[in-house]
Parts: sequence; C-alpha cells; structure tokens
Amino acid sequence: MYLRRLKDLREDKDLKQKDIAEFLKITRQQYGLYETGKRDMPAEFIKSLAMFYDTSTDYILELTNNVEPYKK
Repeated sequence: MYLRRLKDLREDKDLKQKDIAEFLKITRQQYGLYETGKRDMPAEFIKSLAMFYDTSTDYILELTNNVEPYKK
C-alpha cells in the first residue's frame, strides 16, 4: 500500500510527521490519519509530496518501483 512509501520517504529524509504536516499546511494529527490510512489523502497532497521528495506520484502510489521522477 502506498502509505508505506509515504512513511519510508519521510523517514529516509529524517523528517517527522510534524515536518510534513507543516509543509502541507495541515495539522500533524491530520497527516497522521493520511499516513496510517484512516483517511484518504487528496491527490493534490500526493502531487505536492512527489515534488517535495523529488519522485513521481506513480512511485508513491506503487505503480512503479523507479524512485526517479519523470523528466519534465
């Protein structure tokens, strides 16, 4: 499930849920609900996180195992 990828990307950068919540301009609790799957994450947040982590939305959504972003 893509939620594991979100957590792995965050932890690879040594960030806390609070840090990502601040980036998305939401509460830490709200982000926690997204990361644990208790709420569906809006597509706009997935897109923002892909840009933040320098990867693709397809990688986050587990449609590919290639972590590299697509060329623009």
